[in-house]
Amino acid sequence: MIGSLDLGLEGKVAIVAGGGAAGDGIGNGRAASILLAEAGAKVLVVDRDEALAARTVEMIAERGGEARAMAANLTNSAECKGVVDAAIAAWGRLDVLDNNIGIGSKLSVVDETEEHWDRVMEINLKPMFLMSKHAIPAMVASGDGGSIVNISSISATRPKGLTVYSTSKGAVLSLSQAMAVDHGAEGVRVNCILPGPVYTPMVYSPGMGAVQRQQRQNASLVQIEGEGWDIGKAVVYLSSNWARYVTGHLMVVDGGCSLSAKPRG
Repeated sequence: MIGSLDLGLEGKVAIVAGGGAAGDGIGNGRAASILLAEAGAKVLVVDRDEALAARTVEMIAERGGEARAMAANLTNSAECKGVVDAAIAAWGRLDVLDNNIGIGSKLSVVDETEEHWDRVMEINLKPMFLMSKHAIPAMVASGDGGSIVNISSISATRPKGLTVYSTSKGAVLSLSQAMAVDHGAEGVRVNCILPGPVYTPMVYSPGMGAVQRQQRQNASLVQIEGEGWDIGKAVVYLSSNWARYVTGHLMVVDGGCSLSAKPRG
């Protein structure tokens, strides 16, 4: 429950894969974790670094929500199954899966290495496949179906030099829609969010100056800078019963950046 808005998430159980973030920063996964908990869901926050997930859990507790932290390598099938089993053991059901795992790449196919190509594809796609593989049967067994939200990028449909990254994120679109077709009859909805330039720890940790931030803001038609909260709110909507008739949808959350046709900063 958020205020007087009943989103149908009270008592539901969610897994957020990639729910940690550096320091107190608000990444897409951390924002989704906090907002799902505020809406009444119990949240298992999963990250490769348990300390980052634990900080998210602390932030949820400070707001009166219920969550647990867990470390896992989500490119490993057994560990993904362990995550789903942990959610069931803790709360007896599974209703929501938010897949946030991803890394970047800025090179062309000429300059990219085969090793890094393989790594980007593995990190950006395999966790979504494996987590969904184990989560869907648990959602169906819970009796009310479920919702999966995969995080892609506007780079999937508007490549601007991030070749390998764009390719992997394009595959996320196809994976999401294919799963929506495969599992709709079982009551499992699958949707995909395409964030634009969003100010998150993953983006600013390597270093980002005021000029670059202003360029990113200027790329937005509404002249505002995206935040992890914007993506988290979209996750909550797609996970809620307000979106019960929404599946296979590709939701662009970018302030209009994908329409601006401005050059990459």
